[in-house]
Amino acid sequence: MSMSTFMNRYLIVCLMIAVLGSSVVTATAGNGADLLATDILTAVVPLTGLSVAYFTDDTEGQKQWLRNTGVNQLFLTALRVGLNETSLGVRPNGGAYGFPSGHMALVSSGAAFLGQRYGWKWGVPAYLATAYVAYVRVDENKHHWRDVIASGALSYGVALLTVTPEIATCLAPVIGPDFLGLRWQRSF
Repeated sequence: MSMSTFMNRYLIVCLMIAVLGSSVVTATAGNGADLLATDILTAVVPLTGLSVAYFTDDTEGQKQWLRNTGVNQLFLTALRVGLNETSLGVRPNGGAYGFPSGHMALVSSGAAFLGQRYGWKWGVPAYLATAYVAYVRVDENKHHWRDVIASGALSYGVALLTVTPEIATCLAPVIGPDFLGLRWQRSF
């Protein structure tokens, strides 16, 4: 990769982070530091997944990130709109659109993508950030535990359907009419 290509990619990612960061700061003016941190993590974790795919020239990973995030947000929006008028839609602080949690859906979508596509080295820190976001959203009376758990389960399920590991290894039994064995397959 040439230096100019790297710089162009770096500037694009910095611009995306700046735009998301400015909207996050505006949206959370007057709220506590923990809520601001969760708002930032909600943007940073998914963008980390896209950045890893982009900077490693993982074109398939970029497509899977987009598919994962898009499907996740589509399901989230449908559930939130459909359940808003029920008791599930009411937040602990009395607000609307409580179930499932939008923050958790986005951050856990990014964490599930990183874990599924790039393994535990990227997945563990992302899941720790997701757990922090879940805790703060409940602790600050923005959501019930059911809201954040449902969002996490939704995001993980969507990732299982839309994301494949970058380097996949498969070990499967093979049973034939006159043989029994194992098949090992690895994609590179």
